[in-house]
Amino acid sequence: MIDVTVENFEAEVIAASMEVPVLVDFWAPWCGPCKSLGPVLEKLETEYEGRFRLAKIDSDQEQQLAGMFGIRSIPTCVLLMNGQPVDGFMGALPEGKVREFLDKHVPTAEALEAEEQEEEAQDALADGDTDTALEKLQHAVATDPANDDARFDYVKLLLQLGRDDDAKVAFAPVIAKAPNARKIAALKVWMDAIDTVATTEGAGDTAAFEAKIAANKRDFDARLAQARWLITEQRWTDAMDELLEILMRDKAWGDEVARKTYVAILEIIEPPKPKVADGQIPPDDPVVATYRRRLSSVVLS
Repeated sequence: MIDVTVENFEAEVIAASMEVPVLVDFWAPWCGPCKSLGPVLEKLETEYEGRFRLAKIDSDQEQQLAGMFGIRSIPTCVLLMNGQPVDGFMGALPEGKVREFLDKHVPTAEALEAEEQEEEAQDALADGDTDTALEKLQHAVATDPANDDARFDYVKLLLQLGRDDDAKVAFAPVIAKAPNARKIAALKVWMDAIDTVATTEGAGDTAAFEAKIAANKRDFDARLAQARWLITEQRWTDAMDELLEILMRDKAWGDEVARKTYVAILEIIEPPKPKVADGQIPPDDPVVATYRRRLSSVVLS
């Protein structure tokens, strides 16, 4: 808990809320309900172990801040995230109701632990340590099964390592999300390609594909089959080049399967954004940026 004034408001509330939710309690020493709510908030801040931060503003002493938030009665609590007010409540709510309010916005301990594990996994991957990365990602998914980013990275790494069966097991709990979740859908495209190639006779016969395409450049079935085989080989740009050949000739063919597969590949190959200083925009990966432009030029032509 920290007492906030005009002088430290920017640092202790706005800047701090970029890292962790900040609950601002507007109170005054003469306010009876404030005296009952204050200890509840301080207790919960301790119990939540850093998952939110409590800032107290004496509305009598800091009338400028109270006016900025339009405070009309106290106690009033306002929750800020990423520098913006997102929710709030008025009055001395009982502890249970305050918990309900916080739990709508404050990440769980499991979610924070999973995020930490995922960050450590990315650091390990950057150092070429796939074993540690795999261990960290597996732990992240087990700790917070709802963390789709961690699951995406975990399944992706398993597929990259050729552990297809393990990838299917890890992917199974979220397969129903595939139609509505971009990253999950991308993984499904990859795994469907693996299954299709594994069950199709001659799927890896590139000479046969090339012969069919040479005879008929609009043999889209052959081009798609070739692209899927290239996906299983993790030859991503070659696969996108083949898909572009379809798109340049017929954007809507096969319920836009070429475009959807192309977009899935972009999702798969895009690396994590590099860390940059505050206020800076991380640069785009040059390969991803190039192939995005190529897709746009074809689709919009």
